Amino acid sequence: MVRRSLQVFKIGGKVVEDEAQLTVFLEAFSRLSKPKILIHGGGKWVSEMCRKLGIEVKMVDGRRITDAPTLEVVKMMLAGVANKNVVSKLQGFGCNAVGLTGADGNTILAKKRPVKNGMDFGFVGDVKKVDGRVIRNLIDAGLVPVFAAMTHDGQGNLFNTNADTIASAVAVGMSAEFDVELNYCFELNGVLKDIKDPLSVISDITETTYPKLKHQGIINSGMIPKIGNAFDALKAGVKAVRIMNSQHLPKLAEGGEEVGTVIRK
Repeated sequence: MVRRSLQVFKIGGKVVEDEAQLTVFLEAFSRLSKPKILIHGGGKWVSEMCRKLGIEVKMVDGRRITDAPTLEVVKMMLAGVANKNVVSKLQGFGCNAVGLTGADGNTILAKKRPVKNGMDFGFVGDVKKVDGRVIRNLIDAGLVPVFAAMTHDGQGNLFNTNADTIASAVAVGMSAEFDVELNYCFELNGVLKDIKDPLSVISDITETTYPKLKHQGIINSGMIPKIGNAFDALKAGVKAVRIMNSQHLPKLAEGGEEVGTVIRK
C-alpha cells in the first residue's frame, strides 16, 4: 500500500501578527496540493491584550507563565482572534480550513506542566497524546486542520502549549499513516553559517554533520534545542524536518524548489 505524504507547517506569532507576511504565506500554503496541517502561535497579541486589561505579563526564558486571567486571554486571542483570522483568510484563498485547539475532537491531550525547582508555569500543558485518527478523518473529508497552540487534559482544563512542541507532536502522531514532513517557518532563511549573512543557508543537516557544526560554533544557543527536537521527531517516524523563511513558501509551492535547511537522518 502506497503511503500518502503529509506536510505539517508551524508559523510563529511574528508571521501571524504581520498582515503582509501572513497573506504571502497563506496564499502559498493554500496552493500546496498534498494533505497539510497548520499550527500557529500569536503570543504578541496575547501580551498586548493582557496589558490592555491590566494583567501582568510574566515570562521566564521566553516561556509565558499562564495564570488563570492570562489563560482567558490566551483563549480569546489564540483560539479566537488569531485562529479565526487564519482560517477565514485560507477560505478566501479557496482552502477549506477548520480551526481547532487540542480539545476539539480530543485531538491533543496534555498534562499540566509539573512544578519544578519552585517554578510553576500555571496553565501550561505538556503533550501526552495526539489522536491521529481524528485528524486523518478531517483530512479525508477534504478539510485542512489549523491548530491554535492550545491543548487540554480531558478534565475540562485548557492549557497554553508551545507551538513548536505541538507541531512536532502532531507530525509524529500522523507518521503512523503518512510520510510526514515537518516545516518550521520563521523570519530567517534557514540555519545560517553566518547569522549576519541571510544567504549563508546550510541546505541540509544530518546526524553526521550536526556535531561538527555545533563544535564549530555555527549552530549555537537557541537553534540547538530546535534542531535537537527535529532529530527527536525524525527518530519517532517523521521523514524530514525543514527550517525556512515563511516568505519563501511560494517557491516551494510553485515548483518544489528546495528552500531553507532540511534536517534528515
